[in-house]
This record gives sequence, structure tokens and C-alpha cells, in this order.
Amino acid sequence: MYKVLSAKEIAANIFEMVVEAPRVAKHCEPGQFVIVRTDEESERIPLTICDYDREQGTITIVIQVIGASTKKMVRTKSGEFLHDVVGPLGCASELVDTPVEELKKKKILFVAGGLGTAPVYPQVKWLHERGVSADVIVGAKTKDLIMYEEQMTKVAGTLYITTDDGSYGRSGMVTKVVEDLYAEGQKYDLCICIGPMIMMKFVCLLTKKLELPTIVSMNPIMVDGTGMCGACRLTVGGVVKFACVDGPEFDGHQVDFDQAMKRTQIYKTAEGRAMLALTEGDTHHGGCGNCSDH
Repeated sequence: MYKVLSAKEIAANIFEMVVEAPRVAKHCEPGQFVIVRTDEESERIPLTICDYDREQGTITIVIQVIGASTKKMVRTKSGEFLHDVVGPLGCASELVDTPVEELKKKKILFVAGGLGTAPVYPQVKWLHERGVSADVIVGAKTKDLIMYEEQMTKVAGTLYITTDDGSYGRSGMVTKVVEDLYAEGQKYDLCICIGPMIMMKFVCLLTKKLELPTIVSMNPIMVDGTGMCGACRLTVGGVVKFACVDGPEFDGHQVDFDQAMKRTQIYKTAEGRAMLALTEGDTHHGGCGNCSDH
């Protein structure tokens, strides 16, 4: 059992929980995630570790209410317990394995869309703690969905807020902000983009034209989180990968977004899952031989 130390709504239908999980906090790095169950009968839900405190032995997770399982989870109050918190899972951000002096020479841009702000924040914070500055674009459909603005302001070099409806910050999509920055003479060496699949696709189409290397996180397509269910199977550079064990971060210019989005829609139905299992054969559950050991 894992004690919830605080629980609050931080944006419309988006909740933050600080959970006592000392072993996870001791070993996790930016980019990794946990699998959480509210109780013994609950669905297993993969959630990004959006902050952690090794000394206090806590991790912070962010949950968006999209169904019965997440609705049940966010009803957990401070002082109550979650049944399971398993992790850290997935590979850490490649930034963690890059020498700090090399990172200081790079001009880095983060692009966060909606809930993607949660996994972007720990990476920007990690860089800030090591004296590395990074600019951040945070986008959402409307003002009520903007999250972590105050926290991000403290760690980002420059923070740009944009909303699709113009209700807060700049008006327009995150791609418009990237285009504006380049039109103003800004240049970057690396882009890290995390958010809805369709947003990451169009950011990558733009950054490819700009010749800006881009990393994306494919955590939106994860279900089981262990490589067993096959839900997060995708093609990267012509090779089959699984987001939960080979990622969740990949070279965005190599990801087949159209295939991944189509496959995700098919996977939502029992008939669709059966068809995918039939057509994909041994590769459906990680038996392709081209990806990492599962």
C-alpha cells in the first residue's frame, strides 16, 4: 500500500498526487513512469513520474480523468492509500546519460501539449539543477487546461504559453510558436516534444523542415506498461519497437505516427485486438527479434 500525502485538482479534470514510494523515488530518473492501481480490482494505469524527492521518498504523479478507472483513482484523498505503485519503468531520458558540459553547449527547446507538461517538467527541472537552460513551450486548448505554469517558470530559460482558443498567453497551436521563434531568429540544437499524438506528429513535420533533431515520448499509447499486451507497438525507422520497454522516448523523425494512431484506434475494441494479433503474428507481443529483450 502506498500512502497519498496530497491530492488536488491542478487544471480542469487533471489531478496531482504526491505519493509515498521511497524505493521508486530512490531510483527513478526523468522520462520514466510507474504503473498504478487504486485497489486490488482496479485497472493498471501507466503514469509519468512528473517529480520526485529522494530524501522524502516521494513521487508526484498527474492523472487526467478520462474514464471510470481514473475517476476512481482521483477520488483517493490525502491520507488514504493506493494499492500498487510499480516502477520506475521505461528508459530514462537520453539527457540523463549526456555529459552536462555537452548539454550546456546545446540550445534546447521543449514543446509540451496538454498533459505532456507533466513529463516535460522533470526533464527541464533536472537540467536547471545542473545549470543547463532550456526554453519551453506549453500549449493547451484553453486556459483552464494549462498546468504547472508556476513551477515551469522557475526552471525554464524562457517559458511560452499558448492556447488554441487564445484565452491565455499566445493564440494558436504550439507549432505556430515554434515558427514564430525561428522567424525571430531563434535557433535550437534539440527539441523534445511530448503531448497528444497528433500534436507530436505535426511538430515533427515542422522540425524536420527546420532540420531540428526531435525526441518524442510515446507514453500516450501505453496500456500494460510491461511489453506484454502489445498495445504500444510502433514502427521507428522501419523497426518494430514497444514504447513501454524500448522507450518511451524515440527519434520523432523516425516514428510512423500515422500507423501508431491508426493502430491505437483499432486496439480499443476486442475485435480490433484479435485482428492485430492475427495480422502481426509473433511481433504482436514483442516477438519481432528487432527490439530490446522483454
